[in-house]
Amino acid sequence: MRKNSIKNTRINGEVQRELSGIIRNLKDPRVGMMTTVTAVEVAPDLKTCKAFISVLGNAEAKAQTLEGLNSAKGFIRRELARTVNLRNTPEIRFILDESIEYGMKMSKLIDEVNHNENQ
Repeated sequence: MRKNSIKNTRINGEVQRELSGIIRNLKDPRVGMMTTVTAVEVAPDLKTCKAFISVLGNAEAKAQTLEGLNSAKGFIRRELARTVNLRNTPEIRFILDESIEYGMKMSKLIDEVNHNENQ
């Protein structure tokens, strides 16, 4: 796996910032209020983009948010093209990122073990 260049890292950060703003302002009721763009990976040729999305809520809320984002892909891509000056506007693929919830679960388990040891 090759390392990201400085240019690609900068593009990833800019696209992530703009995607966060676009998603925050979406009017789709399926997209949850607690939706966060945790990471973005834009391909070096600027043709594709993986957007990792974290949603706070149950499995149904996550599924609905992904459905809402996928149905608004065209709008999101058009807004991204308008706000970010790139040679090509990447095709966005939304991927559910559950690492934050996993980290919270593990932290809770560690706290429980520490609490049980102290008693």
